[in-house]
Amino acid sequence: MTDAQQTAEAAPGINAPAPSGPAPVPLLAPREGIPPVITDDGALAEAVAAFAAGTGPVAVDAERASGHRYGQRAYLVQLRRQGAGTALIDPVACPDLTSLGRALGRSEWVLHAATQDLPCLRDIGMVPFRLFDTELAGRLAGFARVGLGVMVETVLGFSLEKGHSAVDWSSRPLPEPWLRYAALDVELLVDLRDALEEELRRQGKLDWALEEFAAIAAAPPPPPRKDPWRRTSGVHKVRRRRQLAVVKELWTARDQIAQRRDVSPGKVLSDAAIIAAAQSLPPDVRALAGLQGFGHRMGRRQLQHWQSAIDRARALPEEELPQPGQPAGGPPPPRAWAEKDPAAAARLSAARAAVTAHAEELNLPQENLLAPDVVRRLCWEPPAEPGAEAVTEALRTLGAREWQIAQTVGPLTRALAAGD
Repeated sequence: MTDAQQTAEAAPGINAPAPSGPAPVPLLAPREGIPPVITDDGALAEAVAAFAAGTGPVAVDAERASGHRYGQRAYLVQLRRQGAGTALIDPVACPDLTSLGRALGRSEWVLHAATQDLPCLRDIGMVPFRLFDTELAGRLAGFARVGLGVMVETVLGFSLEKGHSAVDWSSRPLPEPWLRYAALDVELLVDLRDALEEELRRQGKLDWALEEFAAIAAAPPPPPRKDPWRRTSGVHKVRRRRQLAVVKELWTARDQIAQRRDVSPGKVLSDAAIIAAAQSLPPDVRALAGLQGFGHRMGRRQLQHWQSAIDRARALPEEELPQPGQPAGGPPPPRAWAEKDPAAAARLSAARAAVTAHAEELNLPQENLLAPDVVRRLCWEPPAEPGAEAVTEALRTLGAREWQIAQTVGPLTRALAAGD
């Protein structure tokens, strides 16, 4: 019997009829209560043995301190497995969970939005061989809303506690309400997985999902982002190269401080402040203090630090100023295509329309049918002879999965021909 079946005699499934009246959705509670947080090697060894002896898929989740700390490290890891119950592990006290990762071996890990948690899990030695992503499964199955709480309520008929997702999980000790929230995140994750697997099978999409999950599990860690300062919110408003240099210098100075203090960069200086300074190019501290984000609460020493970064940008020779637009290595922004290459713009318009129409027929998001970047790159540099075979090979080279190729090669081949 599953956890959900043990929690209640019946729960509405994916295809269950809507209730006739406004009956309240039952609030889920941990069946075994809140387990103590594991903070030492002895308790960790016991948990490793218990989960190695458990059966079936393993529900896995991690809590980070996004918006509070620098980086994306895990500050709590939650697991649940049949026969082992729920475990809450403090990766600050137990920073190496390699033994746990190995104990789970080739078991299937069930995560919600796996790509968000896998980097921080990898950093502490936990790397899955197989996984099932309930968020991605929900997208492929056509659910309009795929947050964990909404999915559990829609599919299993239980309400999860809300309100602690954005708290500072680096705090110690962790309050009991936070721990209850964390334990509930894995309480019904395997039950949700089973229900979504059945729904995907019913829709004929299970093989697609399994291919996606395998690709996520096999993906290497992403390379360092090139020019991360270009992702500053509002940077599109900055047009001149000297102003872009200010964005880069301020972003770099802020990042160094945030890393040293282990705080979120936004707590050091907001993106809006960086953009305001870049657009204004203040000549001195007095002018800087009058800008958004550099108000009266900021001391003169801090202001001087930021002004020094601005002065460095002002002093750069012309040839060292950053270039506007996207970094080299990909097609230009689509808004520039009509001027740069009208034929490519026509191809992109036809291809986007074709992918969108087919995604609607399949009842899944367009970006899950085929990544927008793949469509753009295909249209910017199409095969010389855009027949089905050449388009198939181009999509494969661009990283499309086989099921995506099978679903889109026909519409894209026709779109490329129509666009030309």
